[in-house]
Amino acid sequence: MKKVAIFAMSAVALCACDKHDPILPGERVGIFATDDVRVLNENVPNVQENVAEYEPGDCPYKLDNQNTIWNGDKKIFAGFPTNNYVRGEKNPVCDGGFVYAGLSTGELVKVNAKTRQIAWIADVYRQSNMTGGASVLDIIAPIQIHGKYVYAGGLGGAFCKISVATGNTAWCAWFGVEHPFIIANDVAYVLDTDNYLNAVRTRDGAVYWRTAVANSAAPKYENKTIVVAHEKFDAESGKLLTH
Repeated sequence: MKKVAIFAMSAVALCACDKHDPILPGERVGIFATDDVRVLNENVPNVQENVAEYEPGDCPYKLDNQNTIWNGDKKIFAGFPTNNYVRGEKNPVCDGGFVYAGLSTGELVKVNAKTRQIAWIADVYRQSNMTGGASVLDIIAPIQIHGKYVYAGGLGGAFCKISVATGNTAWCAWFGVEHPFIIANDVAYVLDTDNYLNAVRTRDGAVYWRTAVANSAAPKYENKTIVVAHEKFDAESGKLLTH
């Protein structure tokens, strides 16, 4: 849902069952048709030999833990501050004169770097996590822009494909994301917060296969395999090869 947001607002009483966002004005629309991960139990077609590591390019802007984007000592965006966030460096991504940043309130924001105008804000979390309480909705995995879409995953239980132009959500898969993920043509290899490695079909968000991993770590792509910590999985089938 495309939204124009005004971030100068006072604190309000929150209710977990309220469909109105505690952070942004307006009524939210649920982006999940189901609470289940749609697993196809199929092999990934046309697996690549190798995948180049994603390089977002230089981006001089910084995002602090209070959801403010800085250009040196100048603010270009001020989001809603929250006490629920994961400490650590969060780097915005620059593309086509715009800055993209994942907020600790569970939204992905696109800002015009020159005018400081908000182009759009998109949700990256499950509707059941839309509360103002203790939920941690932080987007800590690096976001990635590929062509007409931006991919983002956060601790609010969602991994989403979002239109660069409009901010509309193409789909979301129902799992949280902490580590960087890999996009290889038509599939995204994503380790979720439940320690499952997922091969997500980027066309519609369906999962070809998902398999448990022993240790949480950023996945690496090597010669048609996915390496997570000391384990190696077949990129086509998800089968464990070595550990």
